[in-house]
Amino acid sequence: LILFLLFSAADSADYFPLSDLQSKSPKSDFCAGVVEPSGLSCSQHTIQTEDGFHLGVQNVSSPYHIPQGRVSPVLLIHGLFTGGDCWFLDSQEQSLGFILANRGFEVWVGNVRGTRWSQGHTSLSVKDKKFWDWSWQELALYDLAAMIRFIHNVTNSKVLLVGHSQGTIISLAALSQPDIPKMVEAAALLCPISYLDHITAPFVLRLVHMHLDEV
Repeated sequence: LILFLLFSAADSADYFPLSDLQSKSPKSDFCAGVVEPSGLSCSQHTIQTEDGFHLGVQNVSSPYHIPQGRVSPVLLIHGLFTGGDCWFLDSQEQSLGFILANRGFEVWVGNVRGTRWSQGHTSLSVKDKKFWDWSWQELALYDLAAMIRFIHNVTNSKVLLVGHSQGTIISLAALSQPDIPKMVEAAALLCPISYLDHITAPFVLRLVHMHLDEV
């Protein structure tokens, strides 16, 4: 099974060159390709961080399920090697993004810098080394903080926060900033992770080097 996955991944990497993925227009692809075929409404927003990165954030809702009373916006933050589309990969009965939207929640989907949906910058290109010179600390203090502030300002409401893996650790770090907890109603943090230096498995490392997440 492992050999099959490796060969399949290698074939996929050849079939979908990284340059082709980056040359598309991912901002529009998210709504048109991931969400709208399921009948949900989706709008694209771009947020600029304090250090110049442009982040793609999507607002997803259902035109058929009107909640009774006011519902807090929900921000979904993905894990390592994924993007916001990970919340919509399964069926509408199994994907959290679909489940929340179909129950009347105002769903906001975050995509941190460097992911397929957030590859813009005021002055840097994805081909520049400086574009990739950051750690999860910047994801917390700049990316997630900017998303929460933006959603809070747009909706005039406190935000419900859901983080997975990397999304969990940057949520905890972001909440250490004085103003952020005042904008968050509650947080559901799944699968905490803090470092990857201990990973030596050749299988995992090869998948990383092939950029399998973007494929």
